[in-house]
Amino acid sequence: MSTTRTTTAMTTITFTEDELNPYIAHAPARRRPTGPGLRGLPGAERRETESVLLDGMTGEISTTYFFHDRLDLMDAPPLAPALEKLLRCATAVDELAALRGQFACYAGRLGPQAVAEASRRLLAVFEAGAEGPGDAGALFWKLAAVIRPLALMAGPGTTSGLALDLPVRLLDEEFGSARVVRFEDVDVPAALTHAPTRRFLRATGLPEEAAPFSLDPDMPLRTLAEHHADDRAAHDGPEADRDGLGAGSRLPAHADRLIRLGSLVADTGLVADTGLVVDGATGAVLSWSEPDLALRPLNADISTLAFTLWLLRRERALDALRELTEACGRLAGTMSRNLAATDGARRPGPVPCDATPADPADA
Repeated sequence: MSTTRTTTAMTTITFTEDELNPYIAHAPARRRPTGPGLRGLPGAERRETESVLLDGMTGEISTTYFFHDRLDLMDAPPLAPALEKLLRCATAVDELAALRGQFACYAGRLGPQAVAEASRRLLAVFEAGAEGPGDAGALFWKLAAVIRPLALMAGPGTTSGLALDLPVRLLDEEFGSARVVRFEDVDVPAALTHAPTRRFLRATGLPEEAAPFSLDPDMPLRTLAEHHADDRAAHDGPEADRDGLGAGSRLPAHADRLIRLGSLVADTGLVADTGLVVDGATGAVLSWSEPDLALRPLNADISTLAFTLWLLRRERALDALRELTEACGRLAGTMSRNLAATDGARRPGPVPCDATPADPADA
């Protein structure tokens, strides 16, 4: 009978030899479950709907999604050639995320050099004991070695007053200085009283085009109430009210303190006509859906919005390489966890890039 022991960190499950018979014939694959036991896979962070599979004959590890009514749609892409390697790689990713163990030396270190060094160290762990060019799951772990360390590019806000302190020219170097818009105080509504956000818009700015975000081309910035009034006047005329609602009834109660930054495009999964706004009093970044009149949290603040756009740009640069196509689903999952680590995990608040993050007001 299997035994389970729980520590403050995680649960370990150990199996007897009889319990593994006749399912696992591969001798090396039997050692861990019957010896030290199996713990939850740190760093792997697989979704609940994705299962990790062990081939009892070869010892190879793969993953799959179970479609019980469409078994023909199931596949099992490789993840690791053996259980021990999977655990070693997953542990390294977990240590990097927590900045402990072999990655403890990166605590407090930020910027391109730290990212490059951590990436090389993580890749070395992944390649240790590789069985050759066909090493199962090699592509996934190479992606992780590139993407995971990107979280070291920015650190918790200590000088900006925001959730993150970004390198001074991070956006300029990624998007081009000519494509990053900065706002003078006269270009920002007086309703934006959150001083750190005003400073960020003036000193750092935002990219004018950074999928899934598009900055409003009109200058200066306007409140949501002003944008809505101007938009209705331009399309309907000042007297038009086709739906029988007054202009104000289509907006949140505090629309005069929400500053519209731009639009979110369709590939976010959000409905059409969705704007991105910042709360002038708190600095929180939200999405405003015109069709369903819903205001939802999107990012903790403008620093995490900017870093999210930078990370997504990095993802797209990697995804552009044809050889990464087969791992695009895992790439998206890895990037989402990176975004969560730099937004919600560093300051209590909404998780970034959630298509429909819940707002208590929507209940």
